[in-house]
Amino acid sequence: MERETVDLLQPLWRALVVFRLLTWAFACFGVWTRWDGIVRPYGAVLQLAVMGVWTLISSYGYSRRWGRRNTRLAFADLIITVGCMFATLWAQPLLDIRAGASVLTSVWAAGPVLALAISRGRDGGLLGAATISLALLSLRGVDNVSKILSNVQLLLVAGLVVGYAASTMRQAGVRLREAIAAESATAERLRLSRSIHDGVLQVLAQVQRRGTAIGGEATELAQLAAEQEVALRTLMSTRPTVATGDRVDLCGLLLPLATTRIDVVVPATQVLLPASTAGELVAAVKEALSNVTKHAGPGARSWVVVEDLGAEILVSVRDDGVGTTPARLEQARADGHLGVSQSIRGRIADLGGTVTVRTAPGEGTEWELKI
Repeated sequence: MERETVDLLQPLWRALVVFRLLTWAFACFGVWTRWDGIVRPYGAVLQLAVMGVWTLISSYGYSRRWGRRNTRLAFADLIITVGCMFATLWAQPLLDIRAGASVLTSVWAAGPVLALAISRGRDGGLLGAATISLALLSLRGVDNVSKILSNVQLLLVAGLVVGYAASTMRQAGVRLREAIAAESATAERLRLSRSIHDGVLQVLAQVQRRGTAIGGEATELAQLAAEQEVALRTLMSTRPTVATGDRVDLCGLLLPLATTRIDVVVPATQVLLPASTAGELVAAVKEALSNVTKHAGPGARSWVVVEDLGAEILVSVRDDGVGTTPARLEQARADGHLGVSQSIRGRIADLGGTVTVRTAPGEGTEWELKI
């Protein structure tokens, strides 16, 4: 139901149905005005009857979701329309057609061009226009190319314009669905956040304060309450990670890393990256935070800061731990500890980025990951 609600192509399909019906009526009017010049009138009547039946069938299909989503109907429309064009031979000999007699399908033959353009975009419109043009050329003959050139141009332009418009509207529909989903998720998150803030977070904050004041074994309980409070606040502030196509919001991937000892600071706006790039960057950040846990000392705190510099993205991972020296980092790599050389430097290098590390004994460590 949601997809049907935001299907921006519906007006184009409805216009196609109206076009089909009007052009069939126009074809009937053309036969009536040229009745005396038709060699076999009964053949023209039979052709119009076949066109009328298929117009009703295709119009019904294009008015239903299954007909719009399944391109087989548009391709069947193309095949049957070409057949109806050649059915003009029931009413007029081929020599008369090549001598200037009208192809009785007239503008009705442009229907599948529009249908393919709507369902398959620019390429579908060009395919339909080329097929109808070749059928028209085979009926008229190569000697009449100049006479049908304007018709071919109109078919190509119609296929291109309608195909481009359909593709643009389809992309807009995808973005609209994503926006509606994100808005719904945000509204639900805000509702839950109010409930959590009014209840659970206040209780956890009270437990933390009382446990710290009591001391002793209650201190551990206070620490657990503090960790759960941070986890809940992080969950409440986490953004949807999926944006458009294969691009994701780097900030939405990094925010869940926040704990009582890790602060994550991100821009107010999304920082969109290809999913694979964002995944590798997050993995490098996690490895840097893992090194803090292992080597920076039991009381070390960490800060992850994301900066969008336009052409570059800078992610800083800093801690206030015991620090080290560049020489010890190099010695660790030589000893076979590959966390820094492979998990951090290697990942960023594969992305075409750079890694800068600043550290000194007693001054903590700061990693700058720039891509």
